[in-house]
Amino acid sequence: MAVTIQDSELLVQLRDQGTREKAFTTIIKKYQEKLYWHIRRMLVDHEDSNDVLQNVFIRVWNGLDNFREDAQLYTWLYRIATNESLTFIEQRKKKAAVSLDDVEGSLSNKVMADKHFDPNRLEWKLQVAIQQLPEKQRIVFNLRYYDEMPYEEMSKVLETSEGALKASYHHAVKKIEDYILNH
Repeated sequence: MAVTIQDSELLVQLRDQGTREKAFTTIIKKYQEKLYWHIRRMLVDHEDSNDVLQNVFIRVWNGLDNFREDAQLYTWLYRIATNESLTFIEQRKKKAAVSLDDVEGSLSNKVMADKHFDPNRLEWKLQVAIQQLPEKQRIVFNLRYYDEMPYEEMSKVLETSEGALKASYHHAVKKIEDYILNH
């Protein structure tokens, strides 16, 4: 079921204590699938992604009074989802006492461990190639390629200049092309 209520109307409802919970439920219905896939592309694992998504909505609920509305609602949600995902990766890295390269390598291994994995199919090669990217390039590539997020919005989510994001995306695409052509 697609939720068609505009974010501006949701924000009005969020400010009113009488309609706040209903508006929050609508935000969850409207954005949970998009946010889940954004997180899943970063973490790969379904269970981890669900856990992080729950944390995102807890942070959103707790942060409603501090949302200044200088960014669009979905930009704010994506920023929280990105930060929660990065925090999760950092915690996993500290817990395992391994380098980020090892964590990223384990993400590739998770893709390859999927029971449907077929290394000869292009979509699987793409997934493995994406997981080989450095963290920032992976996030930029996913936001641009899968979410079709404009660079202007991405710069607000990631708090980075549009030029830097374009360069990251370009480098990511080149690395992915090289990986697919050589594997």
